[in-house]
Amino acid sequence: MKKLMLITVVFMCNLLLLNAQSKKSQDITAIKNMCGCYEVNFDFAETFNYANDSSYVPSAVKHDKGLEWVELVEDSNNKLVLQHLLIVGPPTKQSVIKHWRQDWIFENTDFYMFHADNKWRFATKNPKEVKGQWTQKVYQVDDSPRYEGSATWVHVDGKSYWENTTDAPLPRREYTKRNDYNVTVRTNRHEITPFGWVHDQDNLKVVRNDNGEDFTMAKEKGFNTYTKVDDAKCKAAQDYWMNQQDKWAKVRLKWDEVFNKKTDLVLLPEVDGNPLHRHLFKEDFEPTNQAINEIIDAFVAK
Repeated sequence: MKKLMLITVVFMCNLLLLNAQSKKSQDITAIKNMCGCYEVNFDFAETFNYANDSSYVPSAVKHDKGLEWVELVEDSNNKLVLQHLLIVGPPTKQSVIKHWRQDWIFENTDFYMFHADNKWRFATKNPKEVKGQWTQKVYQVDDSPRYEGSATWVHVDGKSYWENTTDAPLPRREYTKRNDYNVTVRTNRHEITPFGWVHDQDNLKVVRNDNGEDFTMAKEKGFNTYTKVDDAKCKAAQDYWMNQQDKWAKVRLKWDEVFNKKTDLVLLPEVDGNPLHRHLFKEDFEPTNQAINEIIDAFVAK
């Protein structure tokens, strides 16, 4: 009888382990399904506003299109790194812009949570809080931090999706035009579809004061659709990354050094009159380890 019970316990443990491994494999497949060549529609609209100022002007509705290559930069069992590369211009004269980056880390416990005004607060979670979850860490074009959050990939009724709410800086489409709020509270949903994937967003435009008190100024809906096309359409981005990947590997390595200090982070908006991305993207910038280290260190407030 004892032997039978032991066999039953071992069988159940192995079954649970197999199910966990199968679930994680589904998660990894879903994340990798965001890679490749896509025609993208970017749609944003402000839905409601709660401003006390009668002169408040809502952001204009935005409809934009683009061709984007999503490169799988790092592929391991617990970490996947996806680099987005935007292709602009007609097929005969294309240029490539290094776009945002998303890292996916399994059961991550270390977080840099955006607070406001170029400030991120370091926080840790108990391993039990993130069991089975994936953290999405999103980075700027210069690989500096934007936002991150942890949640469970869900695979049900033929759907695969991940959803999380977290604080973030203003997106470029906003901070280049307005400064009347300083935090975007983003609810991000990434869902894999038969045609590709969608990035569905429900955002709050928030004014946060020094005491951490929030006022929601407006709400925004975002819906970005990624439609899979032949990888050959994104050859310009593939070639660009072949030439640029070593440089950006050095940049990521330097940022890892900054993040590994595991302390609150404050970044300067400009050094010598320019934001970080302009320094790194200058044609005459020599991407040596020393040059990269020096310019990133200059932006990290002491």
